[in-house]
Amino acid sequence: MNPERTFRGTITIDCATGLICGIGPYDPGADIALPAGSLIFPGLVDVHTHGRQDATGQEIYKEDFKTSGEAAVNGGVVHVAEMGNNPKPPIDDESYAEKSLLTASSCVPVTLYAMIGPQTMPLSHRVPYKMCHARTTGKNDIIFFPSWGEIEEAAKRYRGCHVSHHCEDSAILKLNEHEKLHELKRPPEAETSSVKKAIYLIENYFGKGKLCHCSVASGIKDIVEAKRRGVQVACEVTPHHLYFDTSMITDANRPWMQMNPPLRSPEDRLSLISALREGDIDMIATDHAPHTVSDKIKGASGQPHLDTLGPFVTWLMAEHGFKPEDIARICSFAPAQFLNQFLDPSYGNGYGRIEVGYVGSLTVIDTSKPVTIAKSMLKTKCGWSPFEGVTFPGSVRHTIVKGAVLK
Repeated sequence: MNPERTFRGTITIDCATGLICGIGPYDPGADIALPAGSLIFPGLVDVHTHGRQDATGQEIYKEDFKTSGEAAVNGGVVHVAEMGNNPKPPIDDESYAEKSLLTASSCVPVTLYAMIGPQTMPLSHRVPYKMCHARTTGKNDIIFFPSWGEIEEAAKRYRGCHVSHHCEDSAILKLNEHEKLHELKRPPEAETSSVKKAIYLIENYFGKGKLCHCSVASGIKDIVEAKRRGVQVACEVTPHHLYFDTSMITDANRPWMQMNPPLRSPEDRLSLISALREGDIDMIATDHAPHTVSDKIKGASGQPHLDTLGPFVTWLMAEHGFKPEDIARICSFAPAQFLNQFLDPSYGNGYGRIEVGYVGSLTVIDTSKPVTIAKSMLKTKCGWSPFEGVTFPGSVRHTIVKGAVLK
């Protein structure tokens, strides 16, 4: 079944395996019969989240795998991939296994990234990796690269691995560290320079890779050109870079509008929306960063988005002309193309399609039922959302994880 084709029918899920076992004609007598206005998507997959829980427990006051799983279900997300920017990052078999045990408390499956640092080595089994080209948060020197030369030396050790890149150039950040405003400290050229370097690494060492939270239109042009010459590079964009821009920052909301990379110009934002709709940007990934209110006031970067991904995509449909097929592509099919290569055989053919043999995890969105985001509806432990008070034109009716209706 083409991932960009709509159809009306009945989906049957084997509750023993959690896999889709039948696709048939529409049956109004099915266990869950949906009213007009409901859209069934292959489950939304989020390939970039920060659950905050690790073996040290230092940051579970912000979030843990239990609460991040509940937030995911609330937002229609059926599987998350968790970044390793932790006080104790997963960098080898032992630390990766240690963190993996903690994911058992999540009500949605979790795939962990391992982190790459100046002295780390590949794990003994296939996992996704993340490489930060610059310091993004905290003071963890295990995963911090002081220079480009050390990044390239690490790339040689991880030849053939699938690496996701946080693209900001340390040297350019250093030149701008005395600027007053956050968005000036981390200017667009820091990202575009690092995007070029990430593409170089993918071409020469990794073979394929993914660029995280792209925010600058000129960087997307470099990615498109690389794809045209055959580089296997995919890219993400976040809800905050699609919805907010620098024209919306005020003295009052500035702490809440801080993230890495920072918000960009209105022109960049509109270009990102267009690139996502046209397929030049591959997928949405939330970069869910559940800092507490106190953390944000103290200058922490990032926003929580797991609770609101489902409602957010209805805004893309209503305000920016995205079709349901587009949402399936950018929130299900494309993220699944990344995720499926790291899943064990129990996931069958994986995520991203509503077909026999694929995971029976589905997201049902009601386009006829608007929702106004309020603190009281959030499941994330940090307890706030940048979308509080925003009314989205649709809402999540059901989140089904391997045949189990969790919402």
